[in-house]
Amino acid sequence: MQGTRAKLLIVDDEPSIRESMSLILADIGYRVRTAEEGFSALIELRKEIPDILLSDLNMPGMSGFELLSVVRRRFPSVLTVAMTGMFTGDEVPSGIAATAFYQKGCGIASLLKVLEGLPGPNRALSKLPAASVPIWIQRNGHDSSGVPFVTIACPECLRTFPQYFDNSICQMHQTDCTFCSCLIQFAIVEPVSRGPAKVFEMKPADRKQEPCGAAQFYY
Repeated sequence: MQGTRAKLLIVDDEPSIRESMSLILADIGYRVRTAEEGFSALIELRKEIPDILLSDLNMPGMSGFELLSVVRRRFPSVLTVAMTGMFTGDEVPSGIAATAFYQKGCGIASLLKVLEGLPGPNRALSKLPAASVPIWIQRNGHDSSGVPFVTIACPECLRTFPQYFDNSICQMHQTDCTFCSCLIQFAIVEPVSRGPAKVFEMKPADRKQEPCGAAQFYY
């Protein structure tokens, strides 16, 4: 992919790497943004979807392994490049959800070769939904103090966390993910209490007279 005006998001926990890559790639023509780890990268993705995401694999918080998996699921049209010094070669290591691979330490010429070899982006696949859809969650129970809570799985970063709420009649709620700060709308579903199955039988007065020999069914 040609760098002119292409949007690039660099994710690395090393400030010196972010800064040096940003300066070089911006000078070439890329529109560059940076993030220090996976959760902050997801925040940047919500602001504007890039054409290319270049991510280190070893980072605190949310690692690059996790981030690339989330991006593959949530933003399938974003081209992704995994970078690390853990693996060698030009091929994407097995099990990593990336479009391409860059071995750290191989120089800027090698990185440019990887970026220029990426296919063109398909922006039609990356449109965000017009309106968020609430997550419907069954009430999980109460903690040791009797406060009701539910367990929420964030649709952005896929992490789970407990969410406490009061006993008001409001069914719809919203909260921020404790990991990636994504705004989540959720609705509480009360557990269904299933009693024994009931057998319904028509009262004698309600039964219609059937012709002689016809089968009669009572419910």
